Amino acid sequence: MMNAKLSRLALIAAVILAGCGKHGEESAAPGHSSPAVPVAVAPVAVHSMWDEEEVVGTVEAAQRAVLSAKVTGVVDAVKVAPGARVSRGSALATIDAREIKARLDAAMAAQDQARKDFARIERLLQSGSSTRQEFDAASTRLRTADASLVEARTMLQHTEITAPFDGVVTRKLVEVGDLATPGKPLLELENSSLLRFECEIPEALLDRVDMDSSLPVRIDAAGAELNGKVSEIAPSASAGSRTFLVKLDLPASGKLRAGQFGRVRVPVRERPALLVAEGAVVRRGQIESVFVVEEGRARLRLVKSGRQMNGEIEILSGLSGGESVVVREAHLLTDGVSVEAVP
Repeated sequence: MMNAKLSRLALIAAVILAGCGKHGEESAAPGHSSPAVPVAVAPVAVHSMWDEEEVVGTVEAAQRAVLSAKVTGVVDAVKVAPGARVSRGSALATIDAREIKARLDAAMAAQDQARKDFARIERLLQSGSSTRQEFDAASTRLRTADASLVEARTMLQHTEITAPFDGVVTRKLVEVGDLATPGKPLLELENSSLLRFECEIPEALLDRVDMDSSLPVRIDAAGAELNGKVSEIAPSASAGSRTFLVKLDLPASGKLRAGQFGRVRVPVRERPALLVAEGAVVRRGQIESVFVVEEGRARLRLVKSGRQMNGEIEILSGLSGGESVVVREAHLLTDGVSVEAVP
């Protein structure tokens, strides 16, 4: 009885072991016969790179004007609001001109009378009935009347505030009924099509900035990176911060607005750097890696990345240069898998 029971257990164990062996053979077979994975490979290149320091700044309008009155009077009308686009010469506000018109009428009447007096004295002088002194006095009165008329007409023109250039009204500092006086700001106008980037460059970096040179400017709010051309460098430093005001002309862009925050990168020193394509770096959490192709297999290599620019990433550690790395779909690979380089 006991012998029969032991025989049955031995038979069951043999069947289980046979099944496991067969399963192991079936699972191992595909591993030995799996084809190589086609991958795009590129060598790790060594390039010269400039270390850069970022300086913050602001986008400003290159053409800006604060419009004020040239005559005294009550504001009669304000024809624009902040944000309005205006063209050069268009009327923005008017000042009550009744007093100036009255002065113009008086100047025109004085000129008319001076002309008549001059013509009469001139005829009398030709007939010998007037003296040279009377003629000179009449001539002086006529010139004075002419000048007064020109002055009155000019003052009448100043009662209309016009746009000096095409732009956008940014601020309105006056309302209808306010008293306008010479020098009092009424409106602010900016040309939004001409923008520049203004920043304060530390004195230690000023020797790296030259007139007419180009520097990369990044405006995060607009998602734009532009090349700014240095157009102005302050001749003296700010006493408090020891920085120099530098202005860079920006190319036209519909995304930029005056007042936006930005950064300009100033080159400091040149050094060699290892660069790989963006697709070569695999990120899993805080761990960065690349796959180096060695003897037909992809080998995982832990790396530390640096700056990213123009579709490439700087490798600070983990590579020495000259290695061949997988540059596309590297995240699909595993360490040790067989690969085949394809164009």
